[in-house]
Amino acid sequence: MTKTYSHILFDLDGTLTDPKLGITSAIQYSLSKFDIQVDNLDVLDPFIGPPLAGSFKEYYGFTDEMATQAIAYYREYFAERGMYENERYEGIKEVLASLKEQGALLYVATSKPTFFAEKIILYFELSEYFEFIGGSNLDNTRVDKGEVIEHVLLSCGLSAEDAIMIGDRKHDIIGAKRHGMDSIGVGYGYGSKEELKFAEPTYLAATVEELGLLLARLVRK
Repeated sequence: MTKTYSHILFDLDGTLTDPKLGITSAIQYSLSKFDIQVDNLDVLDPFIGPPLAGSFKEYYGFTDEMATQAIAYYREYFAERGMYENERYEGIKEVLASLKEQGALLYVATSKPTFFAEKIILYFELSEYFEFIGGSNLDNTRVDKGEVIEHVLLSCGLSAEDAIMIGDRKHDIIGAKRHGMDSIGVGYGYGSKEELKFAEPTYLAATVEELGLLLARLVRK
């Protein structure tokens, strides 16, 4: 018998919206402040999804202090332009509407600061579908996806057994496992097939359409 869920947590970047232009342009701007020039934005795709500080350290060898300053530069661009250089994935709004009609309760769990996540969800006319938007803090705390998921669970009084996490990167799957939660890895975002397969989500959905069909079976009626 297929397990069903009443509470569904969604990652934001790479799952609900395609933020590539805004995020990579903001990273490009930030790196330029350190005299690092990146002409091809595709090179910066790995920054989409994981906590920024860790990515600056991993890919450019930044110290903690440099990473903190890099995030500040990033936000200069992102607050003014980057958050709007974004696109809602085609069909995702219809998936959310269908889930609500079936009685599911939906939540956002993102490593992006809640301050920005709320604005993006509002801008893309998705606010009506979500009970709660949980993200990181502007002081760069609670950026780990496991911590974000815990924040959503505790803030909303949810049982991990009754919830499922949806995301496009390994961090979403790993964060869910930390709390004994099932998960869905989506293949239309920024995690590679290899990354998602290695993380071992409970389910995989290659497209938004596949995600909608899968969730239609998994929502507790």
